[in-house]
Amino acid sequence: MFLQKLLVWLSDGVAAFLGSQPMRSYYHLWLACLVIFGPLLQFHVNPRLIFANKRNYFHVRLVESAWSWTLLLTGGYLLLLAYLSSGSLLTTLRHFSRLTVGTGLRLLCDRAFSWLEAATGSCFRPTAQGLLLLSEPLDRDGCLRQGHVWLGYRVSAESFLLTYASLVLAEELSAFKPYLRLRFPAGAPLRLLYLLAATLLLLWNALLLASVVFFHQYSQKIVAAGCAQLCWHLTYRRWYLTRYSPPAPTHDLLLLLLLLRPGSGPHPRPGRRCVCGAGAGGEVSWESTTETLLCRE
Repeated sequence: MFLQKLLVWLSDGVAAFLGSQPMRSYYHLWLACLVIFGPLLQFHVNPRLIFANKRNYFHVRLVESAWSWTLLLTGGYLLLLAYLSSGSLLTTLRHFSRLTVGTGLRLLCDRAFSWLEAATGSCFRPTAQGLLLLSEPLDRDGCLRQGHVWLGYRVSAESFLLTYASLVLAEELSAFKPYLRLRFPAGAPLRLLYLLAATLLLLWNALLLASVVFFHQYSQKIVAAGCAQLCWHLTYRRWYLTRYSPPAPTHDLLLLLLLLRPGSGPHPRPGRRCVCGAGAGGEVSWESTTETLLCRE
């Protein structure tokens, strides 16, 4: 009983914070400040800290697989949230498609970063005195096959991945606040997954700070974070708000809250219908195939 109450109290508190207006409006600015001003901390921290070693446990086990962890926890939470709130497998898959889009953008950006490094680099041969620039033209693959070193402009993959994963997590977790306000089922499995995903968000912020303090050049981190912010903005703040797109995380939930607010009538989006036969105390369901809000006594 105590653990159940503690779980409810913690998840309600975290949902209130992550779903708040300041968090939703300014979290991307917080991440930008983290990347822009975080490197200044390198003058005030001990360079022998464990996080300064790129082979430390957290970097090897978590940063390099950050998107997999994000998909695992966010996907489980999202599947439960979407299905319990809609009761429709189709609607659940439409919400889950946001993670598919995010995975595609992540792979596309990785490919672009790799192409940029190949296009701007040169081949060097290691010698006792250092690196010797080779005069014969070699591409990156040929250079590495011969045991040489390829040096080009390398965008920080860690900064991109941790920034983008944090933005996606923050957007998806913000839907839990209106979900709770609508009194949909919120059992222990859903609440536990939500808290684990929120813990992951906090961990990604900490590892992003460690990454920008100790690794890569300043411009490489700025470009990486800028690409992550652009991917997030074009999807969650632009495309997902249009008609022909995966739905935004909180769209259907906020629509229900608006319709059930005392003293307000139904105001669905243009082209959508509301069939209401009850007040705020009735059962509410969203029929995604016909885009109709059903209210029954």
